[in-house]
Amino acid sequence: MAVKPIGDRVLIKIKESEDKTAGGIIIPQTAQEKTQTGIVIAVGTDADAIKVKVGDEVMYDKYAGTQVKIEGVEHLIVKMSDILAVLE
Repeated sequence: MAVKPIGDRVLIKIKESEDKTAGGIIIPQTAQEKTQTGIVIAVGTDADAIKVKVGDEVMYDKYAGTQVKIEGVEHLIVKMSDILAVLE
């Protein structure tokens, strides 16, 4: 299924958090902090408002957007204003 955001929205593939610490301790899913970084998969149609491009790794606001599952993978649709930074 192809999802194309509209307006100033961006589709982000959520980066999975590590489930093991450096010392080898396994952290249960319920105790893990919600990840706030991901990869831009698609951008909306508002070229003036969108400041990121497909493939950028971004940091977004903790409670931003709408979570959607596309082909079994968690994604997030957020407004451009909810993206805090591009990671390099």
